Amino acid sequence: MATKRTSRVYTISLPPELALKAEALAKRDSRTMSELFREAFRSYYAQQARRTLEDIGEYAASRNPGYTDADVPHLIKEVRHDRPDRRPARTHR
Repeated sequence: MATKRTSRVYTISLPPELALKAEALAKRDSRTMSELFREAFRSYYAQQARRTLEDIGEYAASRNPGYTDADVPHLIKEVRHDRPDRRPARTHR
């Protein structure tokens, strides 16, 4: 009975000088090339996530006319008051 592989295999191409650097890093850190590239991807992914959050924060700051965290409950009440309730009221049985 064959066991199913739990990871996917990719083939990548590197220019010779980058390949040598990658191999040297893997050897220095006693890692396989797969481990090195997994860690590189995790780091890249985290960096992109941080950049996205920073962009969202910058956008939110540009849209914020000076509100603070203390203003949030009041703003929520204000929005809820101005907008009609979309859900019908619950009936208790």
